Amino acid sequence: MTVADSSPTAPLPDLARYPRGVPRNLEIPDRLLPAVVAESVRKFPERTALVFHGVRWSYRRFWAESGRFAQALAADGVRPGDRVALFLPNVPAYPIALFGILRLGAVATQVSPLYLGQDLARLLQDAQPKAVVTLELFYPQLAAVRGEYAPPVVYVARLREFFPAFLRPFVNGRVRKQHLPTEFPRDPWVRPWRSAVRTPGEPAARADDPATTVAVLQYTGGTTGRPKAAMLTHRNLVANLTQANAWNTTRVSGEEVVLASIPFFHIYGLTVALLMGLSDGATVVLQMRPEIRELLGLIDRHRPTQFPGVPALYQAFNQQPDLAKYRLRGIKFCLSGSAPLPLEVARRFSELTGANLVEGYGLTEASPATHVNPVDGERREGSIGLPLPSTEARVVDLETGTRVLGPNEVGELSVRGPQVMRGYYLQPAETAAVLADGWLRTGDVARIDPDGYAYIVDRKKDMVNVGGMKVYPREVEEVLFQHPAVADAAVVGAPDPEVGEVTRAFVVRKPGTSVTEADLIAFVRERIAHYKAPRSVEFRESLPRSGVQKVLRRALREEAAAAPPPGPAPPS
Repeated sequence: MTVADSSPTAPLPDLARYPRGVPRNLEIPDRLLPAVVAESVRKFPERTALVFHGVRWSYRRFWAESGRFAQALAADGVRPGDRVALFLPNVPAYPIALFGILRLGAVATQVSPLYLGQDLARLLQDAQPKAVVTLELFYPQLAAVRGEYAPPVVYVARLREFFPAFLRPFVNGRVRKQHLPTEFPRDPWVRPWRSAVRTPGEPAARADDPATTVAVLQYTGGTTGRPKAAMLTHRNLVANLTQANAWNTTRVSGEEVVLASIPFFHIYGLTVALLMGLSDGATVVLQMRPEIRELLGLIDRHRPTQFPGVPALYQAFNQQPDLAKYRLRGIKFCLSGSAPLPLEVARRFSELTGANLVEGYGLTEASPATHVNPVDGERREGSIGLPLPSTEARVVDLETGTRVLGPNEVGELSVRGPQVMRGYYLQPAETAAVLADGWLRTGDVARIDPDGYAYIVDRKKDMVNVGGMKVYPREVEEVLFQHPAVADAAVVGAPDPEVGEVTRAFVVRKPGTSVTEADLIAFVRERIAHYKAPRSVEFRESLPRSGVQKVLRRALREEAAAAPPPGPAPPS
């Protein structure tokens, strides 16, 4: 099952507190993503599009390299509709490759560079990409799963290629410290990035239908622990960046500077930190990983006007003793998303910086943003804000999902708008479970007040939110059950002052076996992304179960919440 277009068909009702200057209904450009960004290239060819460690790419250079990369893909047999995986952190290769893929008419498949082993193999097997783009830092993770899926072509960039010449020796030293090869991999499937972006030629503009042409496969757990790929069309993504740019009433086209610390492989980073900026002629400053001291230096050096972050980052800002000396007050638009923003964190950040911090809400299936507090208008504490232009929101009963509830009644939040996905890739049953008549069931329990402000009350899902990264307990449990000493296991979320939540495991050992907490944590970390592994393990004689033998997760969550916070994570 797929949904061709989930735009509301009737005029949207006015909301009492909708911000001035923001249209309730918005005309979405009927254009492909490359055509939208090509307009920025036309208007601002010499303006800096990307900055990474002092090296700058003008819009003209960025666009030329993306076109040449599209030609390299075509020469290696990639065709329109084929999947190409981006296995990258925030480095210039990411936006260059992304738009090369899209200009060719292929589909960008998002792969977290934190993935390894089973995580990585399962995703590659599902997407079947014709090519992968990565760094030499992550190539060993890819090579390790070649027996399970081997894409025909892998484009490998050296990290040092993106640094100024005087810093490249230090980058090489960093690679050596990680015991990774500094020489280029000699495998026949490997293509050097440097050669790929020198391929002559330029792809022709495409005339595909934006409403039905998939631009990105974005993996998500959805309502179950098994990753699924949300099919986000060009129209979905163009709609969401158009909605979000309309909401940001502080922006001036061609003058903004976006500090991109949140990862592009996450839909929040892709849309809000990258696409919104490039579609508006902004300069996007790339940070490879959100290290707080480096981040403060980037703020002083580049004077960003927009900063999308996650609650854990704002908490890290609050903990810096010398925060006052940095120029955070110049940031006109600080957005918090991907996880609930604690009230005390928001208050403290505003007190310390004077920066304009607003909280929003979204999910992968909605490209992702559906709600944001007004940038210039009334913000309500604890609220995720008002629906974006051309977006409807309602609360339905938890039992059937069909009865629409009234103001301040608690139920499941449902949303509808042009940013809602086409469906899950090759999973019609999962699509039907969350999409009906264009309405997307979010799985989050919420209420909406009489003025239209929404409040998330609880999670319907068992998902654990580790610093904005989704972890599904069943996935971790499946790995624990692979250990020969584990008879039974359950995983829940436990509060953590740094990242919001971490995973905590409750384990029953098999009779006559011996295994330690450290052994099990290491066992899991060898098989899936490290952030998913339990921060702590408690051994039990048995697990609490219901009359039908379901583990009583709520009881375990309550115990985990009452326990002292776990210690720091073991080193990666």
